[in-house]
Amino acid sequence: MESHEVKILKTENITHDVKRIRVEKPAGYKYIPGQATEVAIKGKEGKGPFTFTSLNDEPELEFTIKIYNEVAGITKELGKLKAGDELIIHDVWGSINYKGPGVFFAGGAGVTPFIAIFRQLFKDGKIAGNKLICSNKTEKDIILKNEFERMLGENFINVITREQSEKYYNQKIDESFIKKIVTNFKQHFYICGPNKFVKDIQNILEELGVSKDLIVVEK
Repeated sequence: MESHEVKILKTENITHDVKRIRVEKPAGYKYIPGQATEVAIKGKEGKGPFTFTSLNDEPELEFTIKIYNEVAGITKELGKLKAGDELIIHDVWGSINYKGPGVFFAGGAGVTPFIAIFRQLFKDGKIAGNKLICSNKTEKDIILKNEFERMLGENFINVITREQSEKYYNQKIDESFIKKIVTNFKQHFYICGPNKFVKDIQNILEELGVSKDLIVVEK
C-alpha cells in the first residue's frame, strides 16, 4: 500500500469536539468527493479512516475530524497535533460518491463524506434537488452549520435527539419522520454514520419501497 508523509499546515477547532486539519498534498494525489484514506501519525502506532473534506483541485488536503478525548486512540492523538507535525496518508478508497440528486442522511460525524460532495456541487452550481438531514445529540454538535445553511438553505434539516430546541426537530429519524420529509422514493439516498444508524435507515427506506440500487452506503 502506497504511503505519503505530509506535514500539517494548519489546525483549528470548528465545534467543541471537531477539528479541521489541513496538510500538504502529495504530487499527483487525486480523489473523488466522498472518498477517504487511512491516516497515521508519524512515529506513532495506530491509524484510522478519514474522509477528505477539501476539493480535489485545491492545493492542500483537508480533514474534518471528530475528536474522542475520552477514548484512547487515533482521534485523541490527532487532537493534540499542531502545524509542523507530520502524518502518514495512504491510498484513496471509499464507495460513497455522488450518483445524482437525492436525500443525504448523516449521523453525527457521518456527515464528513458529504462535506466535499456538497462543496463540489455548490461550486459547480449543481446543488439543486439535494437535501441533507443531519442527526446530532445537541445543537452544539452540528458540524459546519453555517456553511451548510448557506449552500442548502431550507434543504439543510437538523434533528436533535438529546435536548429540546425550537429551531430543530427533536426526535430520532424514524419511518414517520422520513415519510414527513421525503415525498419521492425513486431518487438516490445516501447514508453515513454509526453502523446502527446506517442499517436502521437503510431498512426503513427499503420497507418504503426504495430500490437497493438507489441507496448509497460505505461498503
